[in-house]
Amino acid sequence: MLAALVEGELVLQEMHRFSNGPIEEQGSLRWDFQKIFSEVKTGIKKAAASKANIRSIGIDTWGVDFGLIDKDGNLLENPYHYRDSRTEGIPKEAFKIVPKRDIYFKTGIQFLPFNTLYQLLAYQKQKPQLLSRVSKLLFMSDLFVYFLTGAIGAEYTMASTSQMLDMKTGKWSQKLLNAFELPKDILPKIIQPGTKLGVLKKHLAEEFGCSQIPVVAVGSHDTASAVAAVPAVKGENWAYLSSGTWSLLGVETAQPIVNDDSFKMEFTNEGGVEGKIRLLKNIMGLWLVQQCRRQWLKEGVEFEYSQLTKLARKAEPFHAFIDTEYFDFLSPGDMPAKIDAYLKKTSQEKINDTGQMIRVILESLAARYSQVLKMLEELIRNTIDVLHIVGGGSQNDLLNQLTANSTDRKVVTGPVEAAVIGNVLMQALAAGDVSSLSEARSIIANSFVLKEYVPKNFSEWKEYIRRTENITSALE
Repeated sequence: MLAALVEGELVLQEMHRFSNGPIEEQGSLRWDFQKIFSEVKTGIKKAAASKANIRSIGIDTWGVDFGLIDKDGNLLENPYHYRDSRTEGIPKEAFKIVPKRDIYFKTGIQFLPFNTLYQLLAYQKQKPQLLSRVSKLLFMSDLFVYFLTGAIGAEYTMASTSQMLDMKTGKWSQKLLNAFELPKDILPKIIQPGTKLGVLKKHLAEEFGCSQIPVVAVGSHDTASAVAAVPAVKGENWAYLSSGTWSLLGVETAQPIVNDDSFKMEFTNEGGVEGKIRLLKNIMGLWLVQQCRRQWLKEGVEFEYSQLTKLARKAEPFHAFIDTEYFDFLSPGDMPAKIDAYLKKTSQEKINDTGQMIRVILESLAARYSQVLKMLEELIRNTIDVLHIVGGGSQNDLLNQLTANSTDRKVVTGPVEAAVIGNVLMQALAAGDVSSLSEARSIIANSFVLKEYVPKNFSEWKEYIRRTENITSALE
């Protein structure tokens, strides 16, 4: 994306878009790094060809995954995809060495099997010889920066997703690394958002037909950038929902909230830009819909997402419920069959209708959002009046309205390209073109169309949420 700040408004222009998903390699799910890097280079080349005066580049990606660099500066192998199965059982083994509560109180991070800590422990157990050849571990965003500039670092918001960072000090937890006998010297120095990392390598600048453009550290974890782009009004009590493959629901806080309640509720404290903390919970999100659509395509029926939403709108409300966090839903596969298996296990009716399947997913997500929002209010000891939904999922009008209904809160949606916008405005902050995060958010509110949803039928939702809690409790 190419962005320009023009008279207080942000203007975006798409330069290049490409599909990005896992590949199967030697029985594992991986990222095809060279292919993705080639696409990134194509995007920069197209931006350079536009003859725009490009002042800086910022890179954000998904969290937790990483590449391993050897002493000669080469990538040892394609990075693993976070949905790869090799970390199954690793967290339980880790808790035998360091109790779960101790890990949480040091890092403040939600326990997910793909956290970087468990991926690294999987390497330690399964590929110790390869691990011994590693010079540096680079998270995905930092890996792209390295290949573009040669600079080595670990951007703070990204490093905070690893469950190896002490969230109170903002530094690697030496105590945790020592306990697991992990190689400390492979973890790079922590870099704060807004730092100039380096410039494009000379041969790449020549290839792109541009100058050696500076590359700036942004909130390189895409959710950190997306949250930076929430157009919140100063003084309002708000929460954010970054809606896409994953749903990340949370609030901004000045300090980490790490206590018995946050541990029990499994909330995560991740780094944000401008010294903020993102107190949030990871929720499965529209991955469930994406996997259903993929399965139906395999079976010879292709649906546009808009078609699926239209069918869901016509379906019976409150027909059934699924626990969106159910472990079987995490991995790729026949999602409609997995959902039917869950319904059978919880004594609910099997679904034979496409629209009904999508409706059940969306209502179950909305119910989960309501539960998490109540937990957040308990943790921060304050009420939340407005829920801002950003990201690609904010385009789903049905889910937005269901969310307003289930939470009994006003919902404001937009912008869609939130991660891009937060990325760009962090570059503008670094350049001095924007003075503060508050000013950046005002620019966003003036630059993009926002939509509001008013809650309806809350009494019906209260009953549905009560039913969902009974189903979930019975399964436990």
